[in-house]
Amino acid sequence: MAKPLDVDEIWTHRIIQSINGLEYGMVQIVVHDGRIVQIERTERKRFESDHAASGKGTPRKPEKTNDFKKPNVYRTTGDFL
Repeated sequence: MAKPLDVDEIWTHRIIQSINGLEYGMVQIVVHDGRIVQIERTERKRFESDHAASGKGTPRKPEKTNDFKKPNVYRTTGDFL
């Protein structure tokens, strides 16, 4: 049986930092033996299609990120996000 995942405030803060400001991409959380050991962030930049072919495109401006809400953390079951 898998060990319940315990997410403390430090890891919660690290996860939020990894997600904050991410417009396109993904965040992967690596767990070993019931403990978070690594967070991987892959970010993608998307360019306007009319300028992308010439290489002169500019990245889209990200929308407001100040409205990010802290994810719910359930310490009893180990399920989060």
